[in-house]
Amino acid sequence: MDRKVLFLDLDGTLTNDDKKVTPKTLKALKQIMEEGHIVALASGRPTPGVAQVAKTLELDKYGGYVLSFNGGKVINWKTKEVIYENALSKEYIPELVDYATGNKIGLITYDDDSIVVGTPIDEYIELESFINKLPLKEKNLVEYVDYNPNKCLLTAPGEIAVEHEKILSKKFEGRISIYRSEPFFIEALPMGIDKAHSIEVLINHLGIPKENTIACGDGFNDISMIKYAGVGVAMANAQEEVKAAADYITVSNDEDGVAKVIYEMILKEDM
Repeated sequence: MDRKVLFLDLDGTLTNDDKKVTPKTLKALKQIMEEGHIVALASGRPTPGVAQVAKTLELDKYGGYVLSFNGGKVINWKTKEVIYENALSKEYIPELVDYATGNKIGLITYDDDSIVVGTPIDEYIELESFINKLPLKEKNLVEYVDYNPNKCLLTAPGEIAVEHEKILSKKFEGRISIYRSEPFFIEALPMGIDKAHSIEVLINHLGIPKENTIACGDGFNDISMIKYAGVGVAMANAQEEVKAAADYITVSNDEDGVAKVIYEMILKEDM
């Protein structure tokens, strides 16, 4: 069998607008895993935020993978072996705090079981807490973060986040990778970390050719993996830049777009 690896973004892609995996999509995913294909969840979420979906898909049973923190951490979900990890140096925290507080935008990072908030809580920070089902912990980040976090996240309304993304990219050029995952989320990650890099890490580990990979996404941070994969798929609800990067556009996340891809490209049968 020509084993495929299906890389899936979560929010706006695998999950519907209620943040659920529908029965139809779940059935399709389990069918391909039972046939020996591999499912990998590639998300900007922290690992605990991906764990809930991994449990729903039974990735520990089928031997799937989790690529959390936009690819900053790659985990074999069956064995819990960390195949790859690259964290952000804590030395950047004071600069990020100064920028966020000076511009009155949000800034968070993560510890093992919480979202650590270093600025006043805004609606986007509350959304991150809701999506990941993780509590908020308000701290002085400069004092609290004595470890190298996997990533930091800055939050701002979309119309100004786009400008902050440009400023931050220039400010941290060559030091931190800066890009938006959603219109209101600005990711701050180690240099070179993106979803495409994590795909490369995993398929090299598995010995599977790039031609046998399919990547589905809807957000700005999915563009790299959509361009890299053998087949790059954008959801109908994707950002326009994402659609422009894709080889194929499926139906929306509320119409079982991932299931449609599975039936057409892997199972070769009608949905």
